[in-house]
Amino acid sequence: MPQSRSPSTSSGARSASKSRSTRQQGSGIADGAGGVIEELVNRILRPLDIVMISRQRIQETLDEAAERGRVTRSDANELVGELIRRGRQQTEELLAEFERLLARGRNQLGSARRRARRSESVDQLVRVADRARRAVGATPSPPISGYDELTASQVNKRLVDLARPELRRIREYESRHANRKSVLDAVDRALR
Repeated sequence: MPQSRSPSTSSGARSASKSRSTRQQGSGIADGAGGVIEELVNRILRPLDIVMISRQRIQETLDEAAERGRVTRSDANELVGELIRRGRQQTEELLAEFERLLARGRNQLGSARRRARRSESVDQLVRVADRARRAVGATPSPPISGYDELTASQVNKRLVDLARPELRRIREYESRHANRKSVLDAVDRALR
């Protein structure tokens, strides 16, 4: 009969797992924001050759040109007005495109969340099946079904459900097959 883990050990492992998940989500959000900025630069700013300059700087430059006699004061003022008008129009277009990119990013984020929730529910079903298989004594060589197809992080997530004898079998199987250091370290930590 498998030994059960103490509630404090199990809850500690769960909170550590949640903490890792939160960090990964934070990293995903940062990656998403980086993607939006990259899209903005590559699809809008570079193709339109957009630069930022203040109205004051434009006025100063044209005032200098008028002082040198290269342009009349009225032409300079007219030119400033036209540049500002065009700048505002382009700014509005830029903001509209930016809002469109953000909306697309939000949609992608929502769809990724939905996929993650579905993935988590499948993962929970597999865990329940593994527990049931262990309870009736029908365990395959490693006590996690589909073990050889799982990534190291997927294996590490499932270790919290295993009793000490099952953890030892995982360590033995892993060292003879894939010999992944991260899995072996996680098993050793779970056995402490």
